[in-house]
Amino acid sequence: MKINFDYHTHTTYSHGKASILENASKAKEIGLEGIAITDHGFSHMLFGMRRRKVDKMRRECAEAAQKTGIKVLLGIEANITGEEGKTCLKESDYENLDVFLCGIHRGVFHQTMKDLNKLLIANFNYVHNKKEVPKSLIDYNTRVYINAIKNNPIDIITHLNYLVFADAKQVAQCCADYGTYLEISTKKVHLTEKEWQDVFDTKVNFVINSDAHSTDRIGDMKLFYELNKDIDFPEGRIHNVGDKHPTLRFTEFKKHL
Repeated sequence: MKINFDYHTHTTYSHGKASILENASKAKEIGLEGIAITDHGFSHMLFGMRRRKVDKMRRECAEAAQKTGIKVLLGIEANITGEEGKTCLKESDYENLDVFLCGIHRGVFHQTMKDLNKLLIANFNYVHNKKEVPKSLIDYNTRVYINAIKNNPIDIITHLNYLVFADAKQVAQCCADYGTYLEISTKKVHLTEKEWQDVFDTKVNFVINSDAHSTDRIGDMKLFYELNKDIDFPEGRIHNVGDKHPTLRFTEFKKHL
């Protein structure tokens, strides 16, 4: 199994190490049909994309596509900023982007102090102190994901539950209901074997992404192959392998604006 399109890569426009052209050239070299440039969202304090640079990024994506002969999409890995499911992406940003990825990250501006205390501080404490996570925090995090999926045309939820605790099955079911894909990250383990099995019980579909921050990791499948030895991912529901391609919710949504 090999992916045909990597929908999650970073460049020097956030904290990746390579340019858009370098990422695209690597994708071409390893035989991908295309790549998405999805740098961190605008609300990230240190590593976020900046709106004033989006036009320049679009031009560089078009130039990279012309030079390499593969598709080069401009997207974003937006941040969920609070319990209401708001993200750092505004509807006025939509026309300039092709792909809408979204996840929970540290180091971002949050909607309220409660969101800061829950999304950042509480999750951080339970990750590092390794204490039993209270149901109230799991329920809160689950609402954050679900409200984001319901209220935004998100294509892909990235690295679900990495450094955060939510009910993966409920989030996956919401993804299935709204046409959002769940990412299988080959950069980091983000769900337990039990959580993956719970997710498979829903009808959610998947994409495999590298979350590459350097060109050597673009299209990388090593972690997936290791995980697949024990977890047995449903290949028929992975939509960026073989001749399958995902139907992007964001693209369909923009047709009706």
